[in-house]
Amino acid sequence: MSRVLYHMDIPGVQQQQACIGGRSQVLDTWVFPGPWTELCSCIAVQIPPAAVMHNNRKEHLYKILVIGDLGVGKTSIIKRYVQQSFSSNYRATIGVDFALKVLNWDSETFRLQLWDIAGQERFGNMTRVYYREAVGAFIVFDVTRPATFEAVTKWKADLDSKLTLPNGKNASVVLLANKCDHGYDALWGSDGRMEQFCQENGFVGWFKTSAKDNINIDEAADCLVKHIITNENDIQKSVILDTISPRLGPLKDTTCSGCFKG
Repeated sequence: MSRVLYHMDIPGVQQQQACIGGRSQVLDTWVFPGPWTELCSCIAVQIPPAAVMHNNRKEHLYKILVIGDLGVGKTSIIKRYVQQSFSSNYRATIGVDFALKVLNWDSETFRLQLWDIAGQERFGNMTRVYYREAVGAFIVFDVTRPATFEAVTKWKADLDSKLTLPNGKNASVVLLANKCDHGYDALWGSDGRMEQFCQENGFVGWFKTSAKDNINIDEAADCLVKHIITNENDIQKSVILDTISPRLGPLKDTTCSGCFKG
């Protein structure tokens, strides 16, 4: 089950809604003071609790960012993941778009609020607002354009400088080597180079992806969600231990080594 919730039109005051348990729930409220070119920092965002109970099912809402340079295929990846569709005629994203993906795993429901952030936004002042309350991210580059890979570390540094989890750690980030249908191996060689790059730069994993041919999109998302769940569980345990005995010291890091797959 999945659906696209809303594509934001600028300017205006808009609400993004999802039907949760048969009732409408506001996911985010955006208040824009004027035209897009005059946006300032006075933007209001409401994020609901990360997990709630409904009909004896635990429901989680995770805000996930999809970032990277212009034209690397971020929108196509989201459309493939949410709608199982692909088009070569997407317009360039202006500002930010949203989509919702619903996962039902065991007795729990996970609602992934995917934020498709325009490639030029790293050069603006709004990324801190866009990143707020996120718990994970995909950073995407185009395997046919080496300059987009060179920008990956800049996107990662921007994200890490503006977003931390409640336990003080960086959010989980998966690297996507997109458009691999154009021939990843001929352009980039062995996977070892990318694995080393990810480990050195704090990624929890990486995947060769193709939105066009539907390669590794679901697998990459599953990897990221599993890391987000681990982080959420660690934060909850930390809160409980801090409440019972602040002198017990920090919890051991239980995050796994990463989903390093090709």
